[in-house]
Amino acid sequence: MLLTQTSEWEGTLHGKSDVLDRGRDLQREGKAPKGWERPLEPPGSHWEYNDVRVNALSLALMLRFGRPLPEVWAERIMHPVGGSGDWSWDGYRTASVTLPNGRTALSVPGGTHWGGGLRTHAEDQARLGLLMLAGGIWEGRRILPPGWVAASGTPCPLHEDYGLLWWLNRSGRFPEADRESLFAQGAGGNVIWVEPATRIVAVFRWLDPAALPGIIARISRARTI
Repeated sequence: MLLTQTSEWEGTLHGKSDVLDRGRDLQREGKAPKGWERPLEPPGSHWEYNDVRVNALSLALMLRFGRPLPEVWAERIMHPVGGSGDWSWDGYRTASVTLPNGRTALSVPGGTHWGGGLRTHAEDQARLGLLMLAGGIWEGRRILPPGWVAASGTPCPLHEDYGLLWWLNRSGRFPEADRESLFAQGAGGNVIWVEPATRIVAVFRWLDPAALPGIIARISRARTI
C-alpha cells in the first residue's frame, strides 16, 4: 500500500508528521492549503500522495536490506546499467538509524521534499527509462524482478493514473501520449516519460509542469512524420 500511496500510514518520521502532507492537492501544488488533520480511512481505501509515507517506505526497505539504500541502488541498478559515478542520494541529518547489524546510517528520503533526495544526471534518468522500456532487462541481464515493470504500470484500484510509484496515462491526461505510457515525475519539473508502444524514452529537466502536455504533444506528433 505504501507503493500505491493508499496505506493511510500515520506517524512521525525523522521529525516530520504525516499530517504535513495530508490534504495535498497535486493539481494545485504550492497554491492550495495542506497539512490539515483529515480523518484517516482504513488502509487501502483512500489515495493520497504523501512524502512522509514515501519516506516510511524508504526506511522499511533499508531495514529489509540491512544496509543504506544508496549502496543497494548503486549495486543493483546504477552499476549494471552503466550509470554515472557522481550521483548522490542524501538523507536528513535527523534520519540516523541503527541497523540490526549495529551499523549506523542515514535513512534516505524517497523524494526531495524538505531537502535531501536523489540527485543524478539526465543520462542516468534515461538509462532508468530504458531499463523500464526493456521490462527490467539490461543487455540480456535481468535487473528488476520478473513482472515488476508490468506491476508498476498497472493502475491501483483508487487511482487510474498511478501504479507502483509511477504515474500513468490511463485516463488520457496527456491526450497525444499512448495510454500505456509511464511517467516518473519529480520535484522541479524532472520527468522521465516511457512509451512502450513507440519505444520513446524522454527526459525533461526543470520543466514548467504546465508545459509538459505541450512538449509531449510535440514529440508525439513528430513521431508520425
